[in-house]
Amino acid sequence: MGLMPDTTIEDLGIRKIFNSRGEETVEVEVYLTDGYGRAAAPAGASRGSHEVVYFPNNDVDLAISTFEKSVAPDLMGLDASIQGEVDTRLEEIDGTENFSRIGGAVAIATSMATARAASNALEIPLYQHLGGANIRDLPYPLGNVIGGGKHSRGLGPDIQEFLVLPYGAQDIYSALKANIEVHRAVFKELVKADPTFTGGRNDEGAWSARISTSTALDILSRAVKEVSSKMGFEIGIGVDMAASTLWNGEKYVYTNEGVSRTPREQLEFVKGLIEKYGLVYVEDPFHEEDFQSFAELTDSVGDKCLIVGDDLFTTNPSRLSRGIKEGAANAIIIKPDQIGTLSRAWEAVRLAVSNGYVPVVSHRSGDTEYETLAHIAVGFGAPIIKSGVLGGERMAKLNELIRIQDYMGKAARMNQSLTQRLRR
Repeated sequence: MGLMPDTTIEDLGIRKIFNSRGEETVEVEVYLTDGYGRAAAPAGASRGSHEVVYFPNNDVDLAISTFEKSVAPDLMGLDASIQGEVDTRLEEIDGTENFSRIGGAVAIATSMATARAASNALEIPLYQHLGGANIRDLPYPLGNVIGGGKHSRGLGPDIQEFLVLPYGAQDIYSALKANIEVHRAVFKELVKADPTFTGGRNDEGAWSARISTSTALDILSRAVKEVSSKMGFEIGIGVDMAASTLWNGEKYVYTNEGVSRTPREQLEFVKGLIEKYGLVYVEDPFHEEDFQSFAELTDSVGDKCLIVGDDLFTTNPSRLSRGIKEGAANAIIIKPDQIGTLSRAWEAVRLAVSNGYVPVVSHRSGDTEYETLAHIAVGFGAPIIKSGVLGGERMAKLNELIRIQDYMGKAARMNQSLTQRLRR
């Protein structure tokens, strides 16, 4: 038996880099006695108001100097293999509820770099370090195919994302291929609908076209039907409504449709879409404070559709606890950067799973070239990973899932709990 590696943190570094949108973010390096890890923070375009503060005073340079003066010196000497201790120390150094002193970007980059350093030192894959040696389930990829709302400058459909979920696939490669094939088929349909369509894509690689919500769903339905029959398994359709961006304080304003909807009308509208298109996934159908409408919708659709809270919960265990009490949603988006550390995100996952909520580990629209999210999704046992369909920073995570499947060998399988739930 060889000696156990020494996972003591000896040094840390930080630098400014750019994310996929060309915005400034931070990259943190963690040096152990016997290992090294690096990670960078992604950033969302539509951030929930309950997310942690990204940079203190919106100032990346202040975040860097705070890291150098307060964070790095205080983490030295800690054991990187005990993730909870490092993350708790980050909270103590910051001293606020929402990381407004050191910045959520610094916190999550440090948290992820620490986990990566420990897994490198221990010579095990990151997903195993996070989830244990017996992990064998892979998440289904949820991919954004047509973009609207804020992600398409308000020029496409009012709904922000039109998504596909290949929940019948037998392996990760087929699942990813199905999403790519749907993406291609949708392009052909868009060109038929609008011969002047240039093939524009948004931040997440979704097609950005001047079409209505109903046209988008009709096109996506046709494409999914075609690819599903060709590949021989079920592919579901979903939407992310990002309803907080439609809400004006009284009504949901659909600018391109020329329609405003009261909360009651919004509820009926969403129920109608689920019914008409057989949606299996609906994210943020109401604004971020409307737990009651979330609960009514969840109650009316049962298990046949995932009603997912993103802005509603912001990966926050206390917001999720309220949702559980009120019966709001049956699934939760997990974005570790929304809450600041891997430990806090893991706490939200455990709370979700123990109360029958499906955790969906998700990228951000301004993401990085790191593949860390794939390991987080697998390590946390999430049945779904939301990470786009195309684009280098998306593909980095998706291709990593193929490698993880190879590494697991014959033990690997797709997360059956999701397939069973959606086939009921």
